[in-house]
Amino acid sequence: MQPLLQLSGIDKAFPGVKALSGAALSVYPGRVMALVGENGAGKSTMMKVLTGIYQKDAGSLKWLGQETHFNGPKASQEAGIGIIHQELNLIPQLTIAENIFLGREFVNRIGRIQWQKMYREADALLKRLNLRFNSHKLVGELSIGDQQMVEIAKVLSFQSRVIIMDEPTDALTDTETASLFRVINELKAQGCGIVYISHRMKEIFEICDDVTIFRDGQFIAERPVASLNEEALIEMMVGRKLEEQYPRLDKAPGDVRLHVENLSGPGVNNVSFTLRRGEILGVAGLMGAGRTELMKVLYGALPRTAGRVSLEGRDVHARTPQQGLANGIVYISEDRKRDGLVLGMSVKENMSLTALRYFSHPGGQLKQADERQAVGDFIRLFNVKTPSMEQPIGLLSGGNQQKVAIARGLMTRPKVLILDEPTRGVDVGAKKEIYQLINQFKAEGLSIILVSSELPEVLGMSDRVLVMHEGHLSGEFPIEDATQEVLMAAAVGKQQQLEQA
Repeated sequence: MQPLLQLSGIDKAFPGVKALSGAALSVYPGRVMALVGENGAGKSTMMKVLTGIYQKDAGSLKWLGQETHFNGPKASQEAGIGIIHQELNLIPQLTIAENIFLGREFVNRIGRIQWQKMYREADALLKRLNLRFNSHKLVGELSIGDQQMVEIAKVLSFQSRVIIMDEPTDALTDTETASLFRVINELKAQGCGIVYISHRMKEIFEICDDVTIFRDGQFIAERPVASLNEEALIEMMVGRKLEEQYPRLDKAPGDVRLHVENLSGPGVNNVSFTLRRGEILGVAGLMGAGRTELMKVLYGALPRTAGRVSLEGRDVHARTPQQGLANGIVYISEDRKRDGLVLGMSVKENMSLTALRYFSHPGGQLKQADERQAVGDFIRLFNVKTPSMEQPIGLLSGGNQQKVAIARGLMTRPKVLILDEPTRGVDVGAKKEIYQLINQFKAEGLSIILVSSELPEVLGMSDRVLVMHEGHLSGEFPIEDATQEVLMAAAVGKQQQLEQA
């Protein structure tokens, strides 16, 4: 089959870094090509080369069979290559039609916008995607899943024949993901080629036809998805066998450290549980069930309206995150780029930001040598891949950013560590490293709450599992009684099993 888009022998270097070396990618009409690899494997650089953001140092780029050069993203977009970024680029205060045609509005001879034509064309795009809403609706009133569909409509408005989707389900519910997959299948039927970038193995085997594997900036293989299983694909990505995807540490927890009684707040109603020393407590539930809200009420990022929390026998009431930290509770956000990190600051500044009191003289002057020593120790402990601690953290891969976010929390010397979606957007190799670090903290007696939408992760790492449903605690299970079926039943409110450990 003749590819719509074919890149081969692509090299791209930056000062001190060879980002791509002989990389290759083909995209075929009516097929979904998964692009996989660990964080830092070169996937993002390849996308920037093919869309004209970066210029290749060597290699060939053929579009519709012809050798082509894109001098910028506008040129590739006008040629028919569209990209949907992980962070949506929409303006909430504008309508769907205004977002789709922003900067490309239909105007008459005297420069006035032809509003009726614009909304008519936008409605036709929405109808093509079988969407129920019309283009007069404000984007800010849509769910994240529907906003994702608007991004697809915007791409289709350029008559795109190749559509690149970067982690498209990262913030979607299961229902929204199913809708996205339906749209992808419809786009395939219309002859579009899709590049699907994801760390979620299940989705690759569900929606993709072919897979291209990158490792360390190099092309490893292109295979039909049907010819591989998950184990073989992971081995090709990381270059080694991952003998145990979830390396559980079997160590009996200690005494109760945290006691939560009838805790209520925004999105949380009457939740009670305990947490022991050296225990990993998993928290599962569907999106919107109140998992993150519960953690934020506990930490002090959301107001507590009722209930009692005691830590090591002492009542605590965190009204702010600063008070949560002072009490020994640290929360690592599910959205590291929005809540967890300052992307323009360095690795060192991000890592030490919440622990500066440990590196300050009484007068407030910073003990820079102590700070650098501590940051260097954590970089080595966490195996953070960075040229130096002065590197802007926004230039690190997602897995390394997540390691820095966790290290920052540990620098405050907490007693309770809350990890909200700690491996979201992280490749399988970095996941394994994060799991091993979590086990190390557990062995040292740290109390850990692991919030995750991935049931295999919860089951693979936890000693005990709580399940949330519509702001309530709908189930509590020792790990030996927990299965995906049992947890899902509790997540949809079909089962009540509250057995306090």
